[in-house]
Amino acid sequence: MKNFWKNRKKEILIALFILSFAAFLRIYKLTYLPIFADEAIYIRWSQVMRAEPGLRFLPLSDGKQPLFMWVTIPFLKLIADPLFAARIVSALAGLGTLVGIFMLSYLLFKSRRAALFASFIYAISPFSVFFDKMALVDSMLSFFGVWTLVFSVITVKKVRLDAAMLSGFFLGGAILTKSPGIFFAILLPLTLTLHKWPKKWKEKFNSLSVFVFLFAFTYLIAFAMHSIQRLGPNFHMIAIRNKDYVYPLSHILESPLNPLVPFLKDIFGYFWLLGPAVLIIMFLVGVYYGLKEKRKEALLLLAWAIFPLLVVAEYSTTMTARYIYFTLPYLFIIVAYTFKDSLPAQAGRTMQLARKFLIILFVGQALFIDFQLLTDIEKVTLPRSERSGYLEEWTAGYGIKESADLIREEFVKDPDKKIVVGTEGYFGTLPDGLQIYLNDLSAITVIGVGLDLTEIPKSLSESKKSGNKTYLVINDSRLRADSDALGLKVVAAYPKAFRKEGTREYNTLGPRETLYLFEVVGKSVEKRDI
Repeated sequence: MKNFWKNRKKEILIALFILSFAAFLRIYKLTYLPIFADEAIYIRWSQVMRAEPGLRFLPLSDGKQPLFMWVTIPFLKLIADPLFAARIVSALAGLGTLVGIFMLSYLLFKSRRAALFASFIYAISPFSVFFDKMALVDSMLSFFGVWTLVFSVITVKKVRLDAAMLSGFFLGGAILTKSPGIFFAILLPLTLTLHKWPKKWKEKFNSLSVFVFLFAFTYLIAFAMHSIQRLGPNFHMIAIRNKDYVYPLSHILESPLNPLVPFLKDIFGYFWLLGPAVLIIMFLVGVYYGLKEKRKEALLLLAWAIFPLLVVAEYSTTMTARYIYFTLPYLFIIVAYTFKDSLPAQAGRTMQLARKFLIILFVGQALFIDFQLLTDIEKVTLPRSERSGYLEEWTAGYGIKESADLIREEFVKDPDKKIVVGTEGYFGTLPDGLQIYLNDLSAITVIGVGLDLTEIPKSLSESKKSGNKTYLVINDSRLRADSDALGLKVVAAYPKAFRKEGTREYNTLGPRETLYLFEVVGKSVEKRDI
């Protein structure tokens, strides 16, 4: 052990620094970004499942796999802030992915330098930092994917049953997390290319038989874990809801380039802005050297990265950056191959300077964007779909926690008085966003009242008549009448990020969305009665 520390001291310290820095980037100001629509839904499901064990398969009602919500439940017991509790699950999954990237890089290239560099890229890339700080399932999917491949590679190289079984557990975890986990199941047999096959056909057949046996364990374990969902009453909803997000297989025969081409352009934009940009150049260099020196390993990584990207681009009905997030580890490992060794002296001064320049440029770009993500996220140049969804529109939860705190303060003043809060919509950012913060107070009722309101909803009018303290939480674009004329008193207003000029939302809805917390006062009821 003493010799191990002596021989590996520098590398161990670098690895600990990378892991610690990655943890800092993911956990520091973890709740700085406002809650997103899907986060609110997932957290609310977790709370309901925690309170009622009979509803442990509740996510299946919307065709979503339940593993992320199951893992979130114990964190809700330990951490008071539900958003922090759920996001820490993704942050920890991100750190697990980082360790998996290190292991996979070393298994494939036998280079600790490449493994450390791949981990460092993942640690500071704004792409990974951004999504590892959100209570979405994508970080967990990425975690299970990379570890599935790690143990599959060990299975093939070492011919070990225990590794095959562990690969099955991780594959099952991926499928229990999100439907794209099926990509890992499809791509898993490609690891057989890494095995040193004997030359004689009989020996090849015997080896193949062994691997059929080993991978049978992998797939059986994964299938058994997937089948756990059959215990829920809505297992069939997964297939039904998947059809809302993907085209049928025949789509490639009907319209092969649409949406393939525009979505590939979007994907390039995600890597250009969040990679950040220089990572694309480093990736191309890594592909060149990888195919030249480690062809089988490079092709395996390219298959695990590029095949899902192409399928998602061809068959997805919509596209956002998180849909391709699970492909990042394999792209980063390819990038790191360029830096697996120190360049020999004869490599030339130009090559030495070029590699140093790429590293410095990447680190500078990445850390600058990371700094903005932690201090002033509205200044970050995000892809259009991400900025709109997470910062500008109704899906961005600016002011939700603050509104919940004000309502809670009102309850504390008079605990015997019932409070009713109406929200726009029935599902999603509101009312789920408010419920996650107020679910512990039975005297506060949060109800959805619909969209595009032109009058005070009957449920809120009757609540006010009954003597309850009554509120309405709504985005200004969803209120289609003058609030004063309806008798709504502004308690608080929370403006969201400015929209980009020239966009459809800017032209139709104005430069900025605002979330309002209104109190329903007597005048609104009187006007409705008239």
